[in-house]
Amino acid sequence: MKAVVIQMNVGTDKAANLRKAADLIDRACEVKAPDLIMLPESFTFFGGTRDEQRASAEACPGGDSYQMLQERAARHKVFIHGGSLNEQAGNKVHNTTIVFDRSGKEVARYRKIHMFSITAPDGTVYDERWLYEAGTDIVTYDLDGVTVGCTICYDLRFPELFRALVDRGAKVIAAPAAFTLQTGKEHWEALLRARAIETQCYVLAPGQEGAYVEDGKTYHNYGHSLIVEPWGTVVARRGSGDGLIEATLESEAIERARNLIPLAKHRSIRLAAGL
Repeated sequence: MKAVVIQMNVGTDKAANLRKAADLIDRACEVKAPDLIMLPESFTFFGGTRDEQRASAEACPGGDSYQMLQERAARHKVFIHGGSLNEQAGNKVHNTTIVFDRSGKEVARYRKIHMFSITAPDGTVYDERWLYEAGTDIVTYDLDGVTVGCTICYDLRFPELFRALVDRGAKVIAAPAAFTLQTGKEHWEALLRARAIETQCYVLAPGQEGAYVEDGKTYHNYGHSLIVEPWGTVVARRGSGDGLIEATLESEAIERARNLIPLAKHRSIRLAAGL
């Protein structure tokens, strides 16, 4: 299975963001012929004022972002894992991944479970809870016989979610993100490699990159999109700028890692022993 991960710098012009995403999807399909394309977190809108952020939320189905992803998936006969968008659900807003299959049918919807609410080393406060309602469901989907698990950004710091995805059969785990520059330069690659090693899955991590403005202040996202194989080796990376990375995901690599270090077998023995 060939996968393409898209890195983007996203701002507050939603129409421009969608055109950029569509162009990158088209380019990926023209030159890479992938089975799966994955976009970063909040690829439709990032930054701005609180009113603008809330106004960017859309009904799904029916919104511009939803329609673009659906149309491109059907046109190119490719699975598209839509990073995340702001989903309007009644009076609530969710940070939501929507996945479409080769026919343009929605096959998965994951609402981010863990809300990013921290104080960074420089004293900057980040708190998604003012806008987003946390999701509750653990979500996987089938891609031509391969189970793909869904996470978003801050979920990366909670290995129990990744373990639950493996328990549901995941062999590939998506981790679209908009990691801050401060945390990203220290934690991003280390966490992704750890999650791949402990789950013995491929981890695909499309990131937002570069500067954005929120409430008049400039911040930076880390970028450095990665594809990590089940042994923990980074097989594709992109540092800065909009663009694509790709890798062929091999079932043999998953089986090899799981046979060399049979974590599932050893975990069952310890649980049975009450340890």
